[in-house]
Amino acid sequence: METWIILSIAAAAFQTFRFMLQKYLSMGALSAGGATLARFVYSAPFVVILTLLYLGVKGAELPGHAPGFWGYAVIGGVSQIMATWCVVALFAERNFAVGITLKKTEVVQTALVGLLILGDRITAMGMGAILLGLLGVLVLSETPGIERQGWRRLGSRATGLGLVSGAFFAVSAVGYRGATLAVASDDPLLRAGLSLAVVTVMQSLGLSLWLRWREPGQVGQMIAAWRSAVWIGLTGMAGSLCWFTAFTLENAAMVFAVGQVEVIFSLFASVLFFGERISLREASGILLITTSVIAVMALR
Repeated sequence: METWIILSIAAAAFQTFRFMLQKYLSMGALSAGGATLARFVYSAPFVVILTLLYLGVKGAELPGHAPGFWGYAVIGGVSQIMATWCVVALFAERNFAVGITLKKTEVVQTALVGLLILGDRITAMGMGAILLGLLGVLVLSETPGIERQGWRRLGSRATGLGLVSGAFFAVSAVGYRGATLAVASDDPLLRAGLSLAVVTVMQSLGLSLWLRWREPGQVGQMIAAWRSAVWIGLTGMAGSLCWFTAFTLENAAMVFAVGQVEVIFSLFASVLFFGERISLREASGILLITTSVIAVMALR
C-alpha cells in the first residue's frame, strides 16, 4: 500500500477522535469557538517542538520557500478555522455521524468548484454521481419542525453548516498543499512539519485575539479545560501532520477520497461513545453520500 494512502487513513482516524473530543467540550465547557481554539492552541507547541527536533536529528537548516508560501498558508489556515467552527456548531444540530458525513461533501464540492473556476469537464456519469450526493444530503437534512419538502430541508441550519464546512475544508486542503509544495525541500515530512508549525501558530494567535474580542472569557475557559483540551491538540497535531504529509505526496482530491473512511469511523464513534442511534434513513443518506464521493473521484 502506498505511503499517502496509509497517511490518509491515519489522518481520518485521528480527525474522528479529535471531533469526538470537540463535540464533548462544546456540549458543556466551551462554545464552538472555544472548542475550535483548543484544537490549535494545544497543537502549536507540540508541532513546533517536533519540527525543531526533526531538524536537529537530520542536521538540517531551515529551508527557504517560494513567494506564494505565506498566501497559501494564510488562506488554508483561515479556511480551516471556519471549517472546524462550522463542524463543531453542527454537532449541536445533528448527531455525530451525520455531522461528519455532511462535512464530507467537501469532495463533491471540489468537483463543482473545479468545473466553475477551472473549467474542468465532468462526464454525464460524473454529474450523476454528484446528483447522487445531493440526494444523500436531502435524505440527511431532515430536521424536526421543518416540513418534508426536500428544498426546505436543504435550507436547514444543519445542512447549511455541513455544506459550508465542506467548502472551507476543500479550500484549506488546496491552500495547505500549495504551502507544502512551496517549501524548498525534498523531504516530505520536513515540508509538512514546517508548514503545519507556521499555520498552527498563526491560527492560535489569530483566533485567540478574535475570541477575546467577540467571546470574552472563552480563552480562559479553554485554558481551564486543559485536561481534556490537550488531547484535542495532540490528536489534531497527529491528524494534520498526516494530512500535510499526504498532500506533499499526492493531490488533495485523491487524499480526501481515501479519507472518506472517516464516515465509517464516525459511525462507530456515534454508536459506541455517544450512545446515538443511526436511523435507517440516516444510514441510507450516509451510504448515498459516501458512494457519491467515491464515484466522483473515480470518474474525474
